[in-house]
Amino acid sequence: MATKIPVTVITGFLGSGKTSLIRHLLQNNQGRRIAVLVNEFGELGIDGELLKSCQICPEDGEGDTNTNIFELTNGCLCCTVQEEFYPMMQELIKRRDSIDCILIETSGLALPKPLVKAFRWQEIRNAATVDAVITVVDCAAVAAGTFASDLEAIAAQRQADDNLEHETPLQELFEDQLACADLVVLNKIDLVDAETKARVEELIKQELPRVVKIVETDAYGGHSQLDASILLGFQAAVEDNLDSRPSHHDTEEDHNHDEEITSTNLILDRTFDPEKLQQQLEKLAQQQEIYRIKGFVAVPNKSMRLVMQGVGTRFDKFYDRPWKPEEARQTRLVFIGRDLKSSEIESQLVAL
Repeated sequence: MATKIPVTVITGFLGSGKTSLIRHLLQNNQGRRIAVLVNEFGELGIDGELLKSCQICPEDGEGDTNTNIFELTNGCLCCTVQEEFYPMMQELIKRRDSIDCILIETSGLALPKPLVKAFRWQEIRNAATVDAVITVVDCAAVAAGTFASDLEAIAAQRQADDNLEHETPLQELFEDQLACADLVVLNKIDLVDAETKARVEELIKQELPRVVKIVETDAYGGHSQLDASILLGFQAAVEDNLDSRPSHHDTEEDHNHDEEITSTNLILDRTFDPEKLQQQLEKLAQQQEIYRIKGFVAVPNKSMRLVMQGVGTRFDKFYDRPWKPEEARQTRLVFIGRDLKSSEIESQLVAL
């Protein structure tokens, strides 16, 4: 029987750095033939395009069957395993002779455990195994309390009132992503001081049900210090070891996301001054509960496409590739947040 294809699941909250980590792996693949399955929340496929522009993967052409980037943009992968994930895995398994490993980037709203359970299905487990779950954590965001609350305060609340709703869905999600991890990548450590980083590491360790290695990366050097051998080759067979990875949703048949968390897409046939656009996006992030902004920006008199990404009010941007001759120079942005007011977002950007 042929060796099973090792699959690495890369999870983490919105804007933690999952796509950057996969780009790094693709650009430093050490000869590995890597297929990537991207699950996005929102229908524009920003992350998939970023991966295709890494200059390692073949560009996605019409009728091209050799492209190694596959996108699922119809919602959370952990909720659409049977409808979305299974058919895609079947296609990848057919190409097993030309694939050395598979990377799955979950959306920032996905639970890793339901996805891993799918690898117990007979049709998949005979051909693929989950090599490891890697959880990427935004150190600065956690330090600011954006995606995790004070654990001592939660414990005190539990003691005071057994009937209290202790965690929000976002906190549960953060905790479940850590509980399933074989490796934690603590990203953006350069945005906090040493004392704060140590506090975040201690918080993470309290959420880990077993000993898990934490490796550190920074926002500006990206993941360049991580060799592929650190991230691949765990041979953990995660699907066979789920009992050691507790979840808030273990007793549920299905899990529910916060229904108020939505995404809205904005496509504008115009250019923007990057600094003015960022200032307006920062204002929007303060006016509305926006967790994540990402997309491509057309800049006046620039032949390159600008990538802009924001978490809360913190933004970064870079030019990833030239605009293609046949490509419309549009500004395309995805906003992910709670109870978004799409018309207000559009009107404020159109007025710039």
